[in-house]
Amino acid sequence: MIGLITNVVEFSRRNAAAVALIILALSIAGGYYTAGHISIDTDIDKLINPDLPWRKQEQALNQAFPQNTDRLIVVIDAATPDLAGDATDALAKRLASETDLFRSVRRPDSGPFFQKNGMLFLSETKVQDFADQLISAQPLIGTLAADPSLRGVFDALDLAAQGVIHGDIPAKDIETSLSTVAAATNAALQGQHRPLSWQTMMTGRKAEPLELRRFILTQVNLDYNAVQPGQEATNAIHAAARELGLTAANGVTVRVTGPVAISDAQFSNLTKGAGFSTTLSVGLLFLWLMLALRSLRLFAAIVVTLIIGLVACGTFAIGVVGPLNPISAAFAVLFVGIAVDFGIQFSVRYRDERFRADNFTEALRRTAASIGGPLAVAAIASAAAFFSFVPTDYTGVSDLGLIAGTGMLLALALNFTLLPALLTILRPKGERRPVGFAALAPLDHLLVRHRMPVIAVSLLLAAGCLALMPRLTFDFNPLHLLSPKEEAVSTLFSLMSDPQTTPYTIEFLTPSVNDAVAVAKQLDKLPEVAQVLTAEAFVPSDQEKKLAILQDAAQLLGPTLTPPQTKPAPTDQQILAAIAQCNERLKQVAAQGSAPAAELSKALDAVQQRGAAVLPALRANVAPGIERRLDDLRLALQAEPVTLTSLPESLKRDWIATDGRARVEVFPKGDARDNRVLHRFTTAVQQIVPDATGTPVTIQESASTVTHAFIVAGIIALSSICILLVLVLRRLWDVLHVLAPLLLAGLLTMATSILANLPINFANIIALPLLLGVGVAFDIYFVMRWRAGNSDLLESSTARAILFSALTTGTAFGSLALSNDPGISDMGKLLTLALFYTLICTFFVLPALLGPVKQR
Repeated sequence: MIGLITNVVEFSRRNAAAVALIILALSIAGGYYTAGHISIDTDIDKLINPDLPWRKQEQALNQAFPQNTDRLIVVIDAATPDLAGDATDALAKRLASETDLFRSVRRPDSGPFFQKNGMLFLSETKVQDFADQLISAQPLIGTLAADPSLRGVFDALDLAAQGVIHGDIPAKDIETSLSTVAAATNAALQGQHRPLSWQTMMTGRKAEPLELRRFILTQVNLDYNAVQPGQEATNAIHAAARELGLTAANGVTVRVTGPVAISDAQFSNLTKGAGFSTTLSVGLLFLWLMLALRSLRLFAAIVVTLIIGLVACGTFAIGVVGPLNPISAAFAVLFVGIAVDFGIQFSVRYRDERFRADNFTEALRRTAASIGGPLAVAAIASAAAFFSFVPTDYTGVSDLGLIAGTGMLLALALNFTLLPALLTILRPKGERRPVGFAALAPLDHLLVRHRMPVIAVSLLLAAGCLALMPRLTFDFNPLHLLSPKEEAVSTLFSLMSDPQTTPYTIEFLTPSVNDAVAVAKQLDKLPEVAQVLTAEAFVPSDQEKKLAILQDAAQLLGPTLTPPQTKPAPTDQQILAAIAQCNERLKQVAAQGSAPAAELSKALDAVQQRGAAVLPALRANVAPGIERRLDDLRLALQAEPVTLTSLPESLKRDWIATDGRARVEVFPKGDARDNRVLHRFTTAVQQIVPDATGTPVTIQESASTVTHAFIVAGIIALSSICILLVLVLRRLWDVLHVLAPLLLAGLLTMATSILANLPINFANIIALPLLLGVGVAFDIYFVMRWRAGNSDLLESSTARAILFSALTTGTAFGSLALSNDPGISDMGKLLTLALFYTLICTFFVLPALLGPVKQR
């Protein structure tokens, strides 16, 4: 092998111009092809093998209910139920008109069905309370029905005040309403938009939390050629909300979450600060190269070789593998971080040989003969570490492994062809001083003389690390890799805090609705389950009693809600006259000791002083949507018996597939963000329904798939590297010399991650197999130099090359740690930590293990 490498380098030297021009021409052609065909498929569903059993269960559910895929969930929070309903209705209509972005727009918690029959889903007691409150509010409702305007509001309050004055009703019965109107009036006087809730005023029922939060489910047309496939739709939602005045200043908050939005947020995080981290890492990379080489010509040769290698790797990726995925797109960072080592090793050894023999041709020949073998072994070991990912079910990493592994071999070939050719053309000057670290000679001798204590300390460290291993955890929850600063993520956390709205639910299909009901009854008994929904859940219980209550209320309130005629819209003067008359009555009520009456009277004094100018704000706060609220009341009193067959088609489509199969959704009890809660919930449900799917199942099955993929990759990488070392070194003891420091570095990395609370997760687990490739490269350089009879390891040029290779590789990996994305940041931290311990073990443990050079 050494002879072949020497001949290739010599051929490149003799034909330097031709070799450089041919490779440059191929690089230009490859770059042109890559630029015209490069694309990134950001569909994260393609990152794991679709033929796995749990993936097929996902696909079966998605095929039965395709409307639940590619979703953006719009969450509307408002100060009042009225505002929430009106805002949701307006926004849903606007989004439905944008068919180029949205395939469907649905309101799962509202619509005519729930407006008409919603009361039937309450308890009988609450329905009776609702009816009683409506009957007691009949005078108020009648006045508003005849005059649904700001004038009608104050006429109704005037009528109530007269009832107090005449002793017909106690003042406390109207004080809540007076306080509510007073607060809204004062807000209008201050220019604030704080509309009151007529739904609450008319029914006397305190709003439930879910009445203040509404949802719109949108199915989005995604562009997977874009880095953020759903960003255009998300932007359209926020733009529509602003145009409709659905802002925090107006008492409404519109947020977007869902799988699409969360995926987009992750890609957005990757780009934030990328310019700074890239500039910093490139600057440091150039600095380390200059310090290692101390020659602009050598620097230029390595940089050109590296760039052409990156282009070649990219061409292979696009031409052979196809579109990049969110994981395989990281090949560039890994290529630069690892491939730069080959150029540094070759160039630093060239400097060393040039010092020893001040002749360019002879120095290049000696360089090829001395470093060619170790460099080839290091490159093949790195490639093996990457190729170990290829046979796994983690498709995203499998593609990365194929691309990066091929990149290592391309980099090796270029360092034996293009780099020598460029050195021949550029002709770096000779070396005046030794290239290694002469100051480390005493440390060399110290480590050899005291090798047993060093080995003993290393064994103690290894034992201590092993003792910590039971505390090592794998965090399978991808939520912990998301930035809570992103709207999609913070909104998801908000939904998960309520068991009724958490999207972390388990779903499965049953042959029919009856089967769904039967299984739901079993699941309802589990302590880990909060509730189970099927299509049958939308058929209210005890309907006869509730309908009777509502029908009685309708008979009493029917004439009140449907007056023969309504007054025309009032003028400003008529409104002010109604306010003045109402104010006079309120002063009399206040004189009886009613504080709310006094508060409202004071506010109306200010309104009368300001005159017609304040009426628009007052109208928006005190009389918002009265006609719509009256329509809601009329509809609620017309509730009809609900059966499974009478459910709206849009609602049935959410629970019953076209072939009759029924969907079941199971909600967890407890905080679904807690891994233990999620695990117990999933395990309990799967004992009854083994083929269940849904987010909790996907999370844990993904964790199992990824963990298995990396175990397989680790075994393949370790086995292939061991075989390679045995073939090259041909002595078992020397193979152990290479692997032992690497094992210690791995243990130290894991122990530090435990102590630093840096758990292994989906993102940073890739550091472990990569440690094999990088670590073997460093160790093999020292071992093969030692086998060649050189005991001065730390003072040698090899140590210089390893140190600056580690610094350049660490800079590339360290730039990942600066990412705004928690997952990528964790990956960068663990890669940098692993590289640090690898360097420490290579410099201080390996020389002690090797000991003095033996005469062979």
